[in-house]
Amino acid sequence: MTHIGILSDTHITSPQPWYIQQVEAAFQDCSIIFHAGDLTDVSILDIFTDKKIHAVHGNMCELSSRQNLPSSKLITIDGYHIGLCHGAGTRHNIEERMWGLFPNVDCIVYGHTHIAVNHRFGKTLFVNPGSFQSTGRYGASGSYAILNIDKNGLSAKLYEFRQN
Repeated sequence: MTHIGILSDTHITSPQPWYIQQVEAAFQDCSIIFHAGDLTDVSILDIFTDKKIHAVHGNMCELSSRQNLPSSKLITIDGYHIGLCHGAGTRHNIEERMWGLFPNVDCIVYGHTHIAVNHRFGKTLFVNPGSFQSTGRYGASGSYAILNIDKNGLSAKLYEFRQN
């Protein structure tokens, strides 16, 4: 089984202590990490030294991140095609726009909305991990997702961090 940790919308410029602690707790069993943008600064990926990283930039990223990371990426893992993009614009049709960007994939991973999503449309799995930082509406806690690939295919699960 392959475990892929998914995070988005960290909105930080360096690895803060809370971030390091949450990463260690959330992704210890993952061999691959997807960051779906708005990481702000690419240096926050440095803590994933023992994992394969796939990341894209988002609309709030600094220039260095925009220059070093693509806006979208097509990844193949264990024979499954996965589209990774931050997304932009309004929320109401973001999945339609992601579908247009990646029309023939098994899974689309995106961010931007700060709203966690895990559902299928036809045969395509849509995953948005929400905001890793507690930036959600009304004090919502940070969230992330784990994408699993096994003999039964692709599945994802959403998780929230406990608020202190």
